[in-house]
Amino acid sequence: MAHYKSSIKIDNKDQLVNILNQQLADTIDLHSQVKQAHWNVKGPNFYALHEMFDEFASEILEFIDTIAERITALGGVAEGSLKAVSRKTRLKSNPDTFQIGASAVKELSLKYQQLGSSTREAIHASENLEDAATADLFTEVVRRLDKTLWMLEAHIQ
Repeated sequence: MAHYKSSIKIDNKDQLVNILNQQLADTIDLHSQVKQAHWNVKGPNFYALHEMFDEFASEILEFIDTIAERITALGGVAEGSLKAVSRKTRLKSNPDTFQIGASAVKELSLKYQQLGSSTREAIHASENLEDAATADLFTEVVRRLDKTLWMLEAHIQ
Protein backbone atom coordinates (compact mmCIF):
# COMPACT_ATOMS: atom_id res chain seq x y z
CA MET A 1 0.00 0.00 0.00
CA ALA A 2 1.32 3.43 -0.90
CA HIS A 3 1.55 5.73 2.08
CA TYR A 4 1.06 9.42 1.43
CA LYS A 5 2.57 11.85 3.87
CA SER A 6 0.21 12.80 6.62
CA SER A 7 0.20 12.89 10.39
CA ILE A 8 -1.62 9.53 10.60
CA LYS A 9 0.59 6.65 11.68
CA ILE A 10 1.22 4.04 8.96
CA ASP A 11 -0.16 1.20 11.07
CA ASN A 12 -3.27 3.27 11.73
CA LYS A 13 -3.66 3.95 7.99
CA ASP A 14 -3.67 0.22 7.26
CA GLN A 15 -6.40 -0.34 9.85
CA LEU A 16 -8.39 2.64 8.61
CA VAL A 17 -8.22 1.36 5.03
CA ASN A 18 -9.58 -2.00 6.22
CA ILE A 19 -12.44 -0.30 8.07
CA LEU A 20 -13.20 1.91 5.09
CA ASN A 21 -13.15 -1.03 2.66
CA GLN A 22 -15.57 -2.95 4.87
CA GLN A 23 -17.93 0.01 4.94
CA LEU A 24 -17.46 0.44 1.19
CA ALA A 25 -18.53 -3.17 0.55
CA ASP A 26 -21.59 -2.83 2.78
CA THR A 27 -22.53 0.51 1.21
CA ILE A 28 -22.20 -0.78 -2.35
CA ASP A 29 -24.34 -3.76 -1.37
CA LEU A 30 -26.96 -1.44 0.13
CA HIS A 31 -26.99 0.55 -3.10
CA SER A 32 -27.63 -2.59 -5.16
CA GLN A 33 -30.41 -3.70 -2.80
CA VAL A 34 -32.10 -0.29 -2.92
CA LYS A 35 -31.95 -0.39 -6.73
CA GLN A 36 -33.40 -3.91 -6.68
CA ALA A 37 -36.29 -2.59 -4.57
CA HIS A 38 -36.67 0.38 -6.94
CA TRP A 39 -36.99 -1.93 -9.95
CA ASN A 40 -39.25 -4.53 -8.34
CA VAL A 41 -41.54 -2.78 -5.87
CA LYS A 42 -45.26 -3.42 -6.41
CA GLY A 43 -48.47 -2.28 -4.79
CA PRO A 44 -50.72 0.70 -4.29
CA ASN A 45 -47.84 3.07 -3.44
CA PHE A 46 -45.72 1.86 -6.33
CA TYR A 47 -44.90 5.18 -7.93
CA ALA A 48 -44.06 7.02 -4.71
CA LEU A 49 -41.85 4.16 -3.48
CA HIS A 50 -40.26 3.68 -6.89
CA GLU A 51 -39.24 7.36 -6.95
CA MET A 52 -38.20 7.42 -3.29
CA PHE A 53 -35.97 4.35 -3.67
CA ASP A 54 -34.29 5.92 -6.68
CA GLU A 55 -33.52 9.06 -4.64
CA PHE A 56 -32.09 6.91 -1.85
CA ALA A 57 -29.91 5.02 -4.35
CA SER A 58 -28.51 8.31 -5.70
CA GLU A 59 -27.62 9.42 -2.19
CA ILE A 60 -25.84 6.13 -1.50
CA LEU A 61 -23.69 6.66 -4.61
CA GLU A 62 -22.35 9.81 -2.94
CA PHE A 63 -21.37 7.77 0.14
CA ILE A 64 -19.66 5.18 -2.03
CA ASP A 65 -17.58 7.78 -3.84
CA THR A 66 -16.62 9.60 -0.63
CA ILE A 67 -15.57 6.39 1.13
CA ALA A 68 -13.60 5.13 -1.88
CA GLU A 69 -11.78 8.45 -2.28
CA ARG A 70 -10.86 8.46 1.43
CA ILE A 71 -9.37 4.99 1.01
CA THR A 72 -7.15 6.16 -1.82
CA ALA A 73 -6.27 9.38 0.02
CA LEU A 74 -4.89 7.17 2.80
CA GLY A 75 -2.82 5.26 0.23
CA GLY A 76 -5.07 2.21 0.02
CA VAL A 77 -6.92 0.52 -2.80
CA ALA A 78 -10.71 0.90 -2.87
CA GLU A 79 -12.06 -2.64 -3.16
CA GLY A 80 -15.31 -1.94 -4.96
CA SER A 81 -15.55 -4.78 -7.48
CA LEU A 82 -18.60 -7.02 -7.39
CA LYS A 83 -16.41 -9.96 -6.33
CA ALA A 84 -14.90 -7.99 -3.45
CA VAL A 85 -18.28 -6.66 -2.34
CA SER A 86 -19.87 -10.11 -2.53
CA ARG A 87 -17.06 -11.57 -0.46
CA LYS A 88 -17.00 -8.80 2.18
CA THR A 89 -20.55 -7.54 2.66
CA ARG A 90 -22.25 -8.13 5.99
CA LEU A 91 -25.74 -7.25 4.75
CA LYS A 92 -28.25 -10.02 4.24
CA SER A 93 -29.60 -10.39 0.72
CA ASN A 94 -33.00 -9.03 -0.23
CA PRO A 95 -35.67 -11.47 -1.32
CA ASP A 96 -35.57 -11.99 -5.08
CA THR A 97 -38.82 -10.08 -5.52
CA PHE A 98 -40.92 -7.65 -3.56
CA GLN A 99 -44.59 -8.49 -3.57
CA ILE A 100 -45.87 -5.30 -1.95
CA GLY A 101 -44.37 -1.94 -1.11
CA ALA A 102 -44.59 -2.41 2.66
CA SER A 103 -42.36 -5.47 2.58
CA ALA A 104 -39.77 -3.64 0.48
CA VAL A 105 -39.77 -0.71 2.89
CA LYS A 106 -39.45 -3.01 5.91
CA GLU A 107 -36.62 -4.96 4.27
CA LEU A 108 -34.70 -1.80 3.42
CA SER A 109 -35.23 -0.30 6.86
CA LEU A 110 -33.46 -3.34 8.32
CA LYS A 111 -30.52 -2.79 5.94
CA TYR A 112 -30.31 0.89 6.84
CA GLN A 113 -30.36 0.00 10.55
CA GLN A 114 -27.55 -2.48 10.04
CA LEU A 115 -25.38 -0.09 8.02
CA GLY A 116 -26.08 2.73 10.48
CA SER A 117 -24.93 0.54 13.36
CA SER A 118 -21.72 -0.55 11.64
CA THR A 119 -21.04 3.04 10.59
CA ARG A 120 -21.29 4.16 14.21
CA GLU A 121 -18.76 1.46 15.10
CA ALA A 122 -16.53 2.76 12.30
CA ILE A 123 -16.74 6.27 13.78
CA HIS A 124 -15.45 5.01 17.13
CA ALA A 125 -12.74 2.90 15.52
CA SER A 126 -11.59 5.89 13.42
CA GLU A 127 -11.44 8.09 16.49
CA ASN A 128 -9.41 5.43 18.34
CA LEU A 129 -7.01 5.36 15.37
CA GLU A 130 -6.63 9.14 15.69
CA ASP A 131 -8.24 10.01 12.36
CA ALA A 132 -10.82 12.73 12.91
CA ALA A 133 -11.32 13.16 9.15
CA THR A 134 -12.45 9.57 8.62
CA ALA A 135 -14.60 9.73 11.76
CA ASP A 136 -16.18 12.93 10.38
CA LEU A 137 -16.81 11.25 7.02
CA PHE A 138 -18.62 8.40 8.79
CA THR A 139 -20.52 10.87 10.99
CA GLU A 140 -21.96 12.57 7.91
CA VAL A 141 -22.85 9.21 6.35
CA VAL A 142 -24.63 7.99 9.50
CA ARG A 143 -26.50 11.28 9.83
CA ARG A 144 -27.91 10.79 6.34
CA LEU A 145 -28.55 7.06 6.88
CA ASP A 146 -30.55 7.94 10.00
CA LYS A 147 -32.66 10.44 8.07
CA THR A 148 -33.43 7.87 5.40
CA LEU A 149 -34.22 5.26 8.04
CA TRP A 150 -36.66 7.71 9.63
CA MET A 151 -38.34 8.20 6.24
CA LEU A 152 -38.57 4.45 5.64
CA GLU A 153 -39.98 3.76 9.09
CA ALA A 154 -42.57 6.52 8.67
CA HIS A 155 -43.95 4.50 5.74
CA ILE A 156 -44.54 1.37 7.81
CA GLN A 157 -46.06 2.92 10.94
